[in-house]
Amino acid sequence: MIELYNYIKALHLIFIVTYFAGLFYVPRLMMYFVEASMLSKNESKVLMPRLKIMMNRLWKIITVPSAILTLVFGLWLLILMPALITQTWMILKLFFIFLLVLYHIKTNLIYIDIMNDRIKYSANFFRYWNEGATLILFSIVFLATLKNSFSWVFGFVGIILLSILLIAGIKIYKNSRK
Repeated sequence: MIELYNYIKALHLIFIVTYFAGLFYVPRLMMYFVEASMLSKNESKVLMPRLKIMMNRLWKIITVPSAILTLVFGLWLLILMPALITQTWMILKLFFIFLLVLYHIKTNLIYIDIMNDRIKYSANFFRYWNEGATLILFSIVFLATLKNSFSWVFGFVGIILLSILLIAGIKIYKNSRK
């Protein structure tokens, strides 16, 4: 049983990595798409279809299948070790997974809009949106790694500080582009 658990856990981790690769890059491509829409007609005519192809392939071939497999293997792990669900760190981790699912759904809605040439958000929005997955990933990894030794105050302060650093980095980058 422990052998099977370890194989399932390895597969779960592999698909987490590929899922987050997609979650990190799709909003970046969305940002580039918005920026391309502001270029000359000739430039945007070349760039926007190419970016759509890249987004489409990344979303449909890597990100969504990886999300599904991450959830499948994660649920399988809980079925194999149902006692995990009673642990505080796991309950909190499941809360962040719920936030991740909401983030994924919203990103999918934005993806659909972009595929239909509806631009509702600025490039700057996508710079911030892109960091949502980062914050969720940090939270989940620290919870899964530290488990019961996790200091809630330290973890909360750490996520706040990380958020501030990410926002500051985005603002510094934006100012450096001017």
